[in-house]
Amino acid sequence: MNTQGKVFKYPDNVDTDVIIPARYLNTPKAEELALHCMEDIDDTFVKRVKPGDVIVAGYNFGCGSSREHAPLVIKTCGCGCVIAKSFARIFYRNAINIGMPILECPEAAEAIADGDEVSIDFTTGIITDVTTGQTFKAEPFPPFIQSIIEKGGLLASLRG
Repeated sequence: MNTQGKVFKYPDNVDTDVIIPARYLNTPKAEELALHCMEDIDDTFVKRVKPGDVIVAGYNFGCGSSREHAPLVIKTCGCGCVIAKSFARIFYRNAINIGMPILECPEAAEAIADGDEVSIDFTTGIITDVTTGQTFKAEPFPPFIQSIIEKGGLLASLRG
């Protein structure tokens, strides 16, 4: 499994209320929620994001509440991956549960710039900044977690 896309770069401590503001959580439809993804930090994100694009962020990405809406709206927007220096643990688990690929790689998160093009090989954990030619090595998920993500999340993987 791989993805390639343009980078949207964000700082440390992007919390779940920034990823999807709570004021929109009155609908169960992921497509409607995704229309508001990142709007409090980047009001042009949903207009610019394309399938396969990548969010790159600092430390503690996804801190805040435990709701699964945050990784769900990122995935629904078409993002192929989130790379961060670190993730809030509940966001990390929720991302796996809904089938959203994420990678912790402080070196990549530091070096990759907003607007760069990146390519990611999830099997090896190799992140290539196509714009600069730099490569980075994140720890890939073990095969059983890669399978969960490839099948679209925990529930989908349990269905077969």
